Amino acid sequence: MPKNKKTEWQVGDPTISIVGDQFCNPYPMDLMVKRKVQSFSKDNYQVFDPSGNLLLQIDGQAWGINRKRVMTDPAGFTILTMRQKGMTLKNKWEVHGGESKEREDLLFTVHQSMAVSLKTSVDVFLAENNNVMNSNTCDFHASGGYSNISFKVFKSDALIAGVGVTHKFTWGSFCKGKCNFRVRVNPEVDYALIIALLVMVDDNEN
Repeated sequence: MPKNKKTEWQVGDPTISIVGDQFCNPYPMDLMVKRKVQSFSKDNYQVFDPSGNLLLQIDGQAWGINRKRVMTDPAGFTILTMRQKGMTLKNKWEVHGGESKEREDLLFTVHQSMAVSLKTSVDVFLAENNNVMNSNTCDFHASGGYSNISFKVFKSDALIAGVGVTHKFTWGSFCKGKCNFRVRVNPEVDYALIIALLVMVDDNEN
């Protein structure tokens, strides 16, 4: 929890490491996210730092039942796997480390906050949080998505990432199924977690 009731995570606040310490930086990060539609049911995300270095890739199904997304590093090593659980009014995802499906490798679950809403929002529960039925106990909350031109992630009432999504839109890229946008990740916040949430929130809109 940020000190002095700040409304935004800042330098000096505790590290939020969920996927791994290697994804946490002591300074704000502006990430460029490039999304490309590969087919009717598949798309791909690539995440770059401000210098243009590839940090993460996410492949998988953009539509369908029991969707699966895989996040890898630039070398192709699997960091985590996102799996949608069935088809319900309120979507649910489970995220495991690596390619695992085992309970002991569960990192967190993501539950859609409301079945019907103009803006997609989700509640995030870490693996050790068993009281997933009470939305007041969620560890993180995310809302927005690409089509909303906004994406924000909160820990309690503190903003830890998002601060809006800035599109780089051209009709040429749109016709080719390409979309570029930027996401700001606050200091000491796990950017792999933030990107995973962005992808799942975006998928929930489809």
